[in-house]
Amino acid sequence: MFRPLSLYVGLRYTAAKRRNHFISFISLTSMIGLMLGVAVLIIVLSVMNGFDRELKQRILGMVPHATIQADGNLKDWEEVDRRVEQHPSVIAAAPYIEGQGMVTGGGEVRGVMLNGILPEQERSVSIIEDHFIEGGLEDLRSGEFGIIIGKQMASALRLQIGDRVTVVLPEASVTPAGVMPRLKRFTVKGIFSVGAELDGNYTLIHMDDAAKLMRTGGKAEGVRLLVDDLFKAPQVAREAASELSGRHYISDWTRTHGNLFQAIRMEKTMIGLLLMFIVAVAAFNIVSTLVMVVTDKTADIAILRTMGATPGRIMRIFIVQGAVIGITGTIVGTALGIFGAYNISGFISWLEAFMGHQFLSADVYFISYLPSQLQWQDVWIISGAGLTLSLLATIYPAWRASRVDPAEALRYE
Repeated sequence: MFRPLSLYVGLRYTAAKRRNHFISFISLTSMIGLMLGVAVLIIVLSVMNGFDRELKQRILGMVPHATIQADGNLKDWEEVDRRVEQHPSVIAAAPYIEGQGMVTGGGEVRGVMLNGILPEQERSVSIIEDHFIEGGLEDLRSGEFGIIIGKQMASALRLQIGDRVTVVLPEASVTPAGVMPRLKRFTVKGIFSVGAELDGNYTLIHMDDAAKLMRTGGKAEGVRLLVDDLFKAPQVAREAASELSGRHYISDWTRTHGNLFQAIRMEKTMIGLLLMFIVAVAAFNIVSTLVMVVTDKTADIAILRTMGATPGRIMRIFIVQGAVIGITGTIVGTALGIFGAYNISGFISWLEAFMGHQFLSADVYFISYLPSQLQWQDVWIISGAGLTLSLLATIYPAWRASRVDPAEALRYE
């Protein structure tokens, strides 16, 4: 009934009340430390995965994956559009005219990126159609000088649909009155929100209006590409441009937002490594726990040895006891981590509403809320690492227990 003996005695030692309450306290703190370490590591990596996902879906869903520009303006952008779309990795292409300027409205001034687009083609290369609060791309019509702005900009400039704003370009025009900045009055036609920094500085106007404002002669500045694999965007852009006649310049998202993406990847790696040390410290607390248990149970070990227990069996008893602590802490910590990863975004949103303070501002960070994406690969790696470290931590105390000399231990009993 006591077979296997090592498992039976190890479980009895784990559940038994101890005369030395300090040992029980250390055992409990070891388990709680491992549990919290695993849970926090899963939650933090899930948040980093969420930032990584938002960068891909929101930021890179709005800005071009890659662009192809000519030496000057594209005279035959329709032909370029048709040719590049024949590349198997290019999902869609659309012309654009891009420029920088300032928008004044409501007594405020804000620097913006002006993007001249064709609404019917922009839908195929951008996610903006899914993020309108008011209006839509169809409201941009040639010659009406309409403009679509982000929610953050609308709030800062106190603008609504139908309001008029002045767009000022950093270029001067010579007039009879002297040198004057180039400016034009636009009407707000739509407001979007992607929950990112683009809400405060990204604007859309019709490409025909942009051509008049920026004096491109009705020609597009370039063609933006939507590719099937973000990480192949530089290669795809080069291959697509090589099929075109004449000299063309290419760019891609790694040049505009690549540093942010690499920073998130590096932060995820470094934070994961640092938090893994916390798990390691919690796991190796099991060493001190078992060493004190071995000291406390020296007489019991000696009695078992005199009854015929082998050193290997004694060693397995204490490995079982340490494994119970490690397995319990890891399993509970994994469950808490999964629960926290799925609910951290909602909890932070509730906390912001309760405190009346926004922790993540799009003016500082590239998104305005805390994202989270649980990846089961991370869960398995973290759980496996916690269990492995816990089992490794039991080896030395268990070996020390197996080396107890029965005669020496029972001499003063």
